[in-house]
Amino acid sequence: MRLTDIPAAIIAILGLTSAAFAFEIEERARYPAANPETELRIISTADRAVFEPILLAFQQQNQTVSIDYTIASTTELMKAVHAEGEAFDLVISSAMDLQTKLANDGFARTYRSPATDALPDWAKWRDQVFAFTQEPAVLILSETAFPDEAYPTSRDELIELLRDQPERFRGKVGTYDVRTSGFGYLMATQDARVSENFWRLLEAMGRLDTQLYCCSGDMLHDIREGKLAIAYNVLGSYAQAQLEDGGGYRIVMMSDFANIMLRTVLISTKADNIADAQTMINFLASLESRPDLVAASGLPAVDTDALQSNVALRPIRLGPGLLAFLDRLTRRNFLRNWEASITQE
Repeated sequence: MRLTDIPAAIIAILGLTSAAFAFEIEERARYPAANPETELRIISTADRAVFEPILLAFQQQNQTVSIDYTIASTTELMKAVHAEGEAFDLVISSAMDLQTKLANDGFARTYRSPATDALPDWAKWRDQVFAFTQEPAVLILSETAFPDEAYPTSRDELIELLRDQPERFRGKVGTYDVRTSGFGYLMATQDARVSENFWRLLEAMGRLDTQLYCCSGDMLHDIREGKLAIAYNVLGSYAQAQLEDGGGYRIVMMSDFANIMLRTVLISTKADNIADAQTMINFLASLESRPDLVAASGLPAVDTDALQSNVALRPIRLGPGLLAFLDRLTRRNFLRNWEASITQE
């Protein structure tokens, strides 16, 4: 179901910012129940257009639950929960490392159910952080810039292309600004762990006045507008959803490897509505059984078989290993190397 198909009375948009919050929010929406008895407060990094089908389907099964849905960036979400102690019931984020830190630092409640037990071991941690999607980071190529079948399908090929044709791509390459994007930082650190090609690619991009972005949506917008020819490490689920709405670009799953981000959810220790938060956890953990919601949201459910059928797909495992790059000294050194490569200064 699309936003335009929903009666205006169902959704109360509460504004892009709110004086009630010190952290910055992108959007806040309320979904009133027909016969409200409880309210579930969610803070999430997922765009409303993407997550709304899931929220509405949940309400169809739980018709007395109103939902207050706040959208923030990965870094602002972390600020809200970790630094400011905002009282949300559920925390949903694409930044697996930051979610792991929230749990490690005592901001997540323990919960276990048949639905969470059914998740593979790599898709949950300490019965506190639960994955409910698996979304690849992909390469986006403008159809205008790549009108034929000759296009890069691996990092080696992309590096060679950028080095051989610098004037063609100067100012036309985009990627995350990992200094401000939590998801971008996660993807960059995982790239660096998997392959030394990441630093070679970053240096090649740095010579071409690469444009830096906060989020996938902005990169996809500039691809469609012709401002970019290439966007690296875009969230595949968002790219697929927008491709179906007009697109103008090609999605490339890199053949050497593709990091798979697990979108995760946790119950906050500040939760007031624990019962409904647990019900939502079960609903999300069972997303694979709802192909209609997978199709409507564009969020691929956790699927072990799909990963095993393609050895290039590499799911990022939940666990303490994700905390290594959040160490202050490690992060500072990584960002120093990243800046030296991407800015060539």
